Amino acid sequence: VGVEALVRWRQPGRRLLPPAEFVPVAERTDIIHPLTRHVLRRAIAQAGTWQRAGRPLRVSVNVSARNLVEDDLVDAIGELLDAEGVPASLLEIELTETTLMANPGRAAVMMGRLRDLGARVAIDDFGTGHSSLSYLKRFNVNTLKVDRSFVSALPESSEDRAIAQAVIVMARSLGMTTVAEGVETPAQLEALREMGCDEVQGYFIGRP
Repeated sequence: VGVEALVRWRQPGRRLLPPAEFVPVAERTDIIHPLTRHVLRRAIAQAGTWQRAGRPLRVSVNVSARNLVEDDLVDAIGELLDAEGVPASLLEIELTETTLMANPGRAAVMMGRLRDLGARVAIDDFGTGHSSLSYLKRFNVNTLKVDRSFVSALPESSEDRAIAQAVIVMARSLGMTTVAEGVETPAQLEALREMGCDEVQGYFIGRP
């Protein structure tokens, strides 16, 4: 039903750098702004290619807390979607709990504008941050993504099962879609299906 854009730094003649090694550095500088625009441009262009081929897929893109201060980001996203002829409903912007809590006021405004545009909004890595549940009402979110830390020990861990089940039930009662991250085995998939999780992602579904 969809894909997520994953950024990697492929250095000539050197190993592939994962985002944990360079995105925090980018976030401490202004480089995060052109980096985010680059990923959005590539992801939306790819969504356009798939749509024209008759295979529309929802594309998710992660946005940094630093991007929340960009007044023109949502307008730029709208222009990219228009240029590629991609419906806004095929774009999902992901923000982590930590990103949301860094500037909840700005986050709420940006998420509202994204929803007005027609794009989807997801909270990534849910359950690992320090947000108040009251913010779920304020942020007007489409999707909650269950962090992989609550998925990796399924189905053996009763504690992780209880947490994942609670998130899924809560999200459903609020009209949100749930996506479980980091699914790598048939047993994890079956456990999540039994819990009523809407969607899953991870190596078992498709490797990067």
